Order: sequence, then C-alpha cells, then structure tokens
Amino acid sequence: MGKADATRERILQAAMAEFSAYGVAGARVDRIAKTAGANKNLIYVYFESKEKLFTTVLEKNLLLVYEDLTFTPEDLPGFAARVFDFAMAHPELMRLVAWSCLEERAGTPAARGVVHDKKVEALRKAQHAGQVNAALPPGFLVVAMMTLATAWTAANPFGPVLAPGLATHPSALRHSIIEAVGLITSPQRTTP
Repeated sequence: MGKADATRERILQAAMAEFSAYGVAGARVDRIAKTAGANKNLIYVYFESKEKLFTTVLEKNLLLVYEDLTFTPEDLPGFAARVFDFAMAHPELMRLVAWSCLEERAGTPAARGVVHDKKVEALRKAQHAGQVNAALPPGFLVVAMMTLATAWTAANPFGPVLAPGLATHPSALRHSIIEAVGLITSPQRTTP
C-alpha cells in the first residue's frame, strides 16, 4: 500500500467515526483531517465533498455487510441471527446507516437497493417453492426480518429502551429473534 492509499484509508477510518457520531450535517472535515493526520485539502482532492466522503464510507462498509451476510431463504431464522450478530458487533455502522436514513441528502447507495431487491426475489421464489410461508409479501418479510434483527442496536430508538421483564441478554435476544422469524416464515404456519 502506497503512502496515498494509506492516507486515504486513514481518512476513511476517521470519517467512519466522525459520521457515525455526528451524521453528515454535524460532522466536521477539520476533525476528520486531524484524526486521520492528513491535510484537510486532501479530503477534497480524494472525495470532492463531505457528502461524497460520507457516501464512500457508507458504501465501503455496507459492502462488508453484503459480503459477510449471505442471504439464505431456506434458513431465514439463521440469516436473522447472523444479521443480529453483525449489527451488535458493528454499532458504528448501524449508527451510520441510521444517519443515512435521517439525512436523505447523503443518498442511498445503489448497491443497497439492488441487494434488497435480490433478497425479495429469492424470498418470492422460496415462497413459490413452498419453503417459506406465503401469507405475507416477500418485501414485507425482508424488511420485518431486518428490523427484528437490528432492533436492539444503539441506533434504534426503541431497542435500548426495553420493556421491564424482557430478557435483554444478547443470547436471549438472539434466540427470540430466531424464534420470531421462524414463526412468521415457517411454511407450516397457517394464516388466521
């Protein structure tokens, strides 16, 4: 890795911390530069704008998610558990995604929509093959699974504020997510 590549990587790491803490609007390029040990002007040379730097950081990190979490329509509870594990292990990324949703001007990486559409289509095929209950639309199920699996992250306004008596240990939450996804997707489940 050359000096320029190393500097660019330090900028991306510093930007990840800055954007996950402050979002696009609150992030400061001078803090990113200082943390990265880089000249502020280099950020604009490499990334053109703060918004493009945010999008680059988001896309780079979402790519890790897409590579690490293979969607398995034949094992949706297992997929939901892997998403939960990933979300709990990467709170900065979950905050970054939350900021992306809150600050629409930052844009949604195109890959995110493509990956979502592929999940929906794979789930539709699994429903058609009788592997997954077809009572609910596949797009709804994908969003419901992702929401359940990420509900207890720091980025979710309802996750950390748990109802009294609800088991909050990560292993108990993980088990409940597996059970919930199994209940709503099981091909043996009957509709009311």
